[in-house]
Amino acid sequence: MQKYGCTYTKDIYLTTSTKRNRMPSLAVRVLLNHTEGKRDRPRETSATSLHRIPMAISMTSYPKIFHSHFECRSDPEFSSSPRPEKAGTGRFAACASSIHVGATSHGLSSLIYRFPPNFVRQLNTKARRNCSNIGVAQVVAASWSNNTAAARVPSPAAANAVDAAAAAATATAESVPVTPLEELQAGTDLPVVDNFESSQDVQLKDLDLKEASFLSFDGSLAIHAGERLGRGIVTDAITTPIVNTSAYFFKKTSELIDFKEKRRASFEYGRYGNPTTVVAEEKISALEGAESTLIMASGMCASTVMLMALVPAGGHMVTTTDCYRKTRIFIEAILPKMGITATVIDPADMKGLESALEKHKVSLFFTESPTNPFLRCVDIKLVSDLCHRKGALVCIDGTFATPLNQKALALGADLILHSATKFIGGHNDVLAGCISGPLNLISEIRNLHHILGGALNSNAAYLIIRGMKTLHLRVQQQNSTAQRMAELLEAHPKVNRVYYPGLSSHPEHQVAKQQMTGFGGVVSFEVDGDLMKTIKFVDSLKIPYIAPSFGGCESIVDQPAIMSYWDLSQSERAKYGILDNLVRFSFGVEDFEDLKVDILQALETI
Repeated sequence: MQKYGCTYTKDIYLTTSTKRNRMPSLAVRVLLNHTEGKRDRPRETSATSLHRIPMAISMTSYPKIFHSHFECRSDPEFSSSPRPEKAGTGRFAACASSIHVGATSHGLSSLIYRFPPNFVRQLNTKARRNCSNIGVAQVVAASWSNNTAAARVPSPAAANAVDAAAAAATATAESVPVTPLEELQAGTDLPVVDNFESSQDVQLKDLDLKEASFLSFDGSLAIHAGERLGRGIVTDAITTPIVNTSAYFFKKTSELIDFKEKRRASFEYGRYGNPTTVVAEEKISALEGAESTLIMASGMCASTVMLMALVPAGGHMVTTTDCYRKTRIFIEAILPKMGITATVIDPADMKGLESALEKHKVSLFFTESPTNPFLRCVDIKLVSDLCHRKGALVCIDGTFATPLNQKALALGADLILHSATKFIGGHNDVLAGCISGPLNLISEIRNLHHILGGALNSNAAYLIIRGMKTLHLRVQQQNSTAQRMAELLEAHPKVNRVYYPGLSSHPEHQVAKQQMTGFGGVVSFEVDGDLMKTIKFVDSLKIPYIAPSFGGCESIVDQPAIMSYWDLSQSERAKYGILDNLVRFSFGVEDFEDLKVDILQALETI
């Protein structure tokens, strides 16, 4: 039968061998009857009848155990040097001390094990993919079959590799008590090997996904964190695979109980986690310097779950006047239904914050920095000091800043939140949100998230991982373009005002200089004109798309009075500072000169 790149049919008995400082391998004995190079049907024995199960095996073998009609796929060459493994961490480490190879390599006098039906999951996943890419002379036992179709003869190179592997295995073999074949045929019970463990298990056991000391800069972390030193997916691929599954299984009930009683790390249900998603979370944690990260289906999902998890019913919170409108709606219209009240202050009003902390038992201070759309900046260190004295938590939405331009946790904030849809994803093709911080707080938020849902699917997680690999390159370009364009717009006679933290005219420019290394890729400005003139300017632009969102490779422009506040009257919009001539411009990674020419020609139309 042809499966996993190998062709063979016969009865297989398994023994095991160990090598010093190496994960034990499995050796296969293939019992074959043949007549002048042609296969007969396999002998039926009591042992055989017990073992008609599909399985995949990574192993080191013995000389002269391959029948002439057995062949492994030969695309990659056999290697005489197996890949190094950490001692004691392999899938077979748990039983290494009790499993040895028989001293004889040709007879049947060796310990024989019966493997359970789910053994295929316990064996090395790499061996199932390619029977020759892990160690020397590996064999994939693809399936039990009575198929008698002819198979090709193995190459001399493969046979030599097998002989070399066998010699090495025999040299280190130790004698062990054996179960004679006669007893097996008489029906003697066979010991069952069913407690294999491994760091390569998809269940993430013993995996260390933290970044290494050789990854010192954000650009390197954005590329390699969560991946370079190992991930919860067994693969030789450079890119992280997409694990599309809604649930995960346990090999036996005892493993499930161990998981439930927190003695075993594992995935369980798709809403609670996914190996691909974990890589994205680890990458974001590394950039933020966070102990833990939770990624969700959108930025608003992250904001709302965080607020409900950390502000108790009847509690009080503080936020700022300038913020994303949907966040304000949730705080003003939804949270009061839970008895939660809020104090709203100007981003620079520290006296107002102190007053709220004195009057109320504040659970949380939550704001954006920079804010949307006026790019106001709060003094994160000062705010954190004031709130922590009164026992209040601080969560900063750093979407406009990105983890590269601002490290809110290092400045004293308890939590940092992002709409990963924006700069982190960076390609205008995925929705996601994330929260990073200490494990105890993230776990509290995660518990509510598991109830409410809003899980990020693995395909979206892959797009986030992909996007982050160019994050530092994109943000550098966007920082530079936005700074130069803000200076150009501020000097232009047809622009009344520019909002950008990198300008000395910005009210929090000094704060931004202290806590940011770059000022972001978004510039807001007011043109010299009314609603219709502003519409004419926007419509005259040729490069940017008229769309919501920001932070992608493509430039995007919008008129907040229309895009976000059109349901309100002009006077109601003015209460939030949203004038008809306000424009928010998100600069992509296009060349600065092209964007400059486009904006200048559009301004000339008004």
